[in-house]
Amino acid sequence: MLDQTEPSYLPEDPLEIAGNTYHSRLLTGTGKYRDLQETRDATAAAGAQIVTVAIRRTNIGQNPEEPSLLEVLPPDEFTILPNTAGCFTASDAIRTCQLARELLDGHKLVKLEVLGDKKTLFPDITATLEAAEALIKDGFDVMVYTNDDPIIARRLAEMGCVAVMPLAAPIGSGLGVQNRYNIMTIVEEATVPILVDAGVGTASDAAVAMELGCDGVLMNTAIAGAKHPVAMAYAMRLAIQAGRLAYQAGRIPRKRFASASSPIEGLIE
Repeated sequence: MLDQTEPSYLPEDPLEIAGNTYHSRLLTGTGKYRDLQETRDATAAAGAQIVTVAIRRTNIGQNPEEPSLLEVLPPDEFTILPNTAGCFTASDAIRTCQLARELLDGHKLVKLEVLGDKKTLFPDITATLEAAEALIKDGFDVMVYTNDDPIIARRLAEMGCVAVMPLAAPIGSGLGVQNRYNIMTIVEEATVPILVDAGVGTASDAAVAMELGCDGVLMNTAIAGAKHPVAMAYAMRLAIQAGRLAYQAGRIPRKRFASASSPIEGLIE
């Protein structure tokens, strides 16, 4: 039985995105699981409230004869975050978001990603900017996957994206946070929530992202690809909480030499 309670001394620390408040800072994907039941179990273990769905790969009603993801992750329990995974042009990404809005009865919160090539899955920034601008004008609340360039992150926020989601490492690589100083700069300049998206491999990676000051982390492969996905989901949940609290608590500065826990000055001779 997983302990769902929080210690009483933890501060109230909600995540706010597009006017909505969430208690979990861990967002999870819904792909790559063995079946829909494992998807449900891992999502519950992660404590996720926002779940992202690849509209081009996942049935949420497009195919009435097939099981729908919404049967195990209903919209009245979870915020469904349609994403544009697999889109390589701005026009494809825009159409995918419009399809999601139709399928989800006017839902307007989306995760935008426009990929540059199939080998690296790095974002095509020019196309991302184009699609983001068009979607915002069309009334969407856009959470946007981008590279780790602080200038681009600032521009996406200024144009009206509700969250900016820089990669920590290539999608699905599990390499962890490879660009700490860029992420720190993005966080320091942020006017909207910053969530690491892509690259997390294990719990310590998630904790690092939160210790850098990120508002949250989105992950899929790190959980779904683990030997025991449900256990990893719970580990990620704890890591996100620990990393956030450590960031708020304020770490000690790094020093080159030792600093004794029990000072040696004033010792009795």
